[in-house]
Order: sequence, then C-alpha cells, then structure tokens
Amino acid sequence: MEALTLGQLLEAVDGTLLGDFDNLDAQVADVSTDSRGIGPGCLFIPLEGERFDGHSFINAALEAGAAGCLTAREREGYLPGKFYIKVRSTQRALWELARYYKKRFPIPFVAITGSVGKTTTKDMAAAVLGAKFRVHKTEGNFNNDIGVPLTLLKLEKGHEVCVVEMGMDHAGEIDYLGRLVEPDIALITNIGDAHIENLGSRENIFKAKCEIFPHLKKGGLAVLNGDDPMLASLRGTLPQRTLLVGSGEGLDYTACDLRGGGMGHLECLVKTPGGQFEADIPALGSHMIYPTLMAAAVGEALGMAHDEIIQGIGAFLPTKMRMNIVRCAGDIVILNDAYNANPQSMRAAAAVLGDAHDRRRVAVVGDMKELGAGSEQFHRVVGEYFAQAGADRLIAIGDLARFIAEGARDAGMAQADYFQSIDAAKNALLRELRAGVTILVKASRSMAFERVVEYLLANVPTQGSC
Repeated sequence: MEALTLGQLLEAVDGTLLGDFDNLDAQVADVSTDSRGIGPGCLFIPLEGERFDGHSFINAALEAGAAGCLTAREREGYLPGKFYIKVRSTQRALWELARYYKKRFPIPFVAITGSVGKTTTKDMAAAVLGAKFRVHKTEGNFNNDIGVPLTLLKLEKGHEVCVVEMGMDHAGEIDYLGRLVEPDIALITNIGDAHIENLGSRENIFKAKCEIFPHLKKGGLAVLNGDDPMLASLRGTLPQRTLLVGSGEGLDYTACDLRGGGMGHLECLVKTPGGQFEADIPALGSHMIYPTLMAAAVGEALGMAHDEIIQGIGAFLPTKMRMNIVRCAGDIVILNDAYNANPQSMRAAAAVLGDAHDRRRVAVVGDMKELGAGSEQFHRVVGEYFAQAGADRLIAIGDLARFIAEGARDAGMAQADYFQSIDAAKNALLRELRAGVTILVKASRSMAFERVVEYLLANVPTQGSC
C-alpha cells in the first residue's frame, strides 16, 4: 500500500477525528481488519459481525503498533499518540477508503465472477497478463465485501493491471463490489447452482451475476462463457463490446483438438480473432479451456502477442487446494481439490478423475452446501457423475454425502461407501494408499477436507515423499 496521511483518511471516509491527536500529516502504509496482523504504522479497521465486534480489539491493535483506527462509536479513553476516526459504519468506511485509494491507479481493472471457476480464471488471467505486465491480483479467498476492498488497498506504484475476483451468495453483492471496482473488463465464467438456496433459482443467480454490467466502463469489454446458454443470450444486448469463449460454433475464442499432454497437462489449439496458437495448459481437465480462453481474450484486448500469451499460460499455477496434483512415492497421486464444491465443479472433477486411465480411481467427496430444497437430488446426481466417469471407489463423508454414495451405487458403482465423519473414514482411506492409485479429494469449504489430504499425506508409505 502507498502511504496515506491522516488528512487523506479523513477525506476518504468522511470521518471525524476523536481524542487529542491532531497531526494531519501522520501517515499509514497498511490497513488491517485483524488485530492479530498488525504492523507498525498500520490503520486498524474493526468490523462488526453477528458473533464478534472488532471494537473490542482496538486497544490491542493500537498497543501492537497500529498508528490509529476507525471506530463507529466514541471511546471511553484514548491512547496518547494514536488517532481515532469516527465513522457511521466501519465496513462502509472500508469500502469508501478502497474507492478513494483506487483512484490513484489509472490502470486496467479486470473483474471476474461466476458460479464455478472464478479463482482458476483469476489465476490464469493473472498468469497470462504477467508475461507482459506487473499484475496485482486477489489472493486466496479475498473475493467478498471485505476481501475486495482489502485487495484494492494492496495496490502499489508500478502495478500495471489489477485482476479482481468477485464472489457472492446473495443478490446485491456483485452490484456493491462492481460500484467499487468499476472494471474495464468483466468476465463471467458460468451460471451454476452454487448458492441457489439463497437466490432461489438459476435465473436469479444469472441476474445477480449480471449486476456487474452497469458498472463496466463505457467502452469496456465483457468476456463470457459462450457454452453457457444464459450467458450466450447476452450477445448483442450489452452496450459494451462482448466476446464469447468456449467449444461451440460461432464463438469468438475457441479451443479444439484437446489432448492429454501427460504429467498433468492439457494441450489444445486455441483460435482467436487474431489467429491461432497451440496452448500447453499445466492443469488437468477439459474444463480448463474456459479460463485459458478467457485469459487469452483479456490478453489480446490489452495488446499482448500470442507468444506472450503462450508464455503466460505455461506459467499458470492454481491457488492452493484447487485441483493441486500431489505426487507421492509408491506411485500414489492425490488430487487436492478440497477448497470448495458445487454440482458443476464436482462434475468437472469427476471428469478429471475419469481421465486417469490405467490407474485405480478413488473419489473422496463430501457435502455440498447452500443447495436448498433440491440438495438431496443434487448430491445423488453427483454420485452418478463419478459412476459414469469410471471411478473405482467412492468414499462419501458427511450428512449430505450419503446421497452421493447412494447415487453412485444406483448408477452401478460397486464400491461406494458412506461415513459420518473423517475420523470414521480413516481406515477406508488407509486401504486406498496403494501403488497406482489416484485419489480425488473434494467438498464444500465448511467440510475442511484439507484434513483428509493431510491425513493421506501423513500415511503414504514413505514419509516426506510428496
């Protein structure tokens, strides 16, 4: 973060200075909403939630070295040498501060949303753009109403492009984030069933994702998945230029001649309005054409040549727990896709596992959350996906996951077992640690399936070999 003075902070958040501190030239060069991550000269922003109130940690943050803080209410006392800025809402002030700070950076902003594949698309776009530009991108899961402002506040002098991931689970959230980012380029990966419990229908999810377009700059670019019927219907309806990507006919960016490149690679021929090139994608699954094509479209829009785009694709690295390939001694492969899950991403993961020909294919899967009244059927259909993909064994863990096991058995899978908890499944997991096995691990974030991966890695035949 570039330094801001106290005077600039007051202007940004329309705040009132409390206490005796009056040096408007005092500076902050970092912002934190977590009192445990305070550095010298930091601004602490205490947030309020249903089960916590960050105001309780103001003194601890200031004593840890924060230069000052925001507060939604007056304090009983004020520490000497520290500033306090009173605002109506600390969360709204975080948004306002990020918006104020963003204006310092006259660079292209790329916003990415969608039901599935946001993080992978963000990572691929950043990798491609990184072959030519100094890129700032969303890190980890900082894609919500708190994470996006904090991402923008990490911009620094020298950044040439910013790639921002936008998540949502309720209507209005993309509108809120879009008003903040005001992107030059907007990407929507697809419309799926994630968060359908909150939004009611896929049509409502589509409307919620489309909240980005009123904030896409005039003369901006929309890059959409043309294989998604809802997104494809937007062609010709937006005032901004629109590009469609996918495998279908008549799209602007397409991928064909898909080939498994071995060792976790996918090769394909990419066709763009500017020509065509061979891409070697360092990731598994045919679904990887979508982030690759979207990144190519963004790259060409920002003036990149094909050799630069090819270089960027080759530099792609997925975020942790996003189909990470872990190769262990004894010819054991673990596909760590434990970060999250919904029906669409489960289908893609089943296809990846199915492509592990001539190996024992094991799926360790858990509950998918926020699917509403249709949750049981969604889980049963996921079981069918794994059976149809040719998985040899399915280990389902969690309350809802039993329907995955039932769906797999109904679709003809002989070995599909259900366990209430990870601990209950440990013996079954141990029996699968054998030569020639590929084990996929995937569930919703709240299931914390990284614990499954940790358990498997701790019990591979040769310690420390992964």
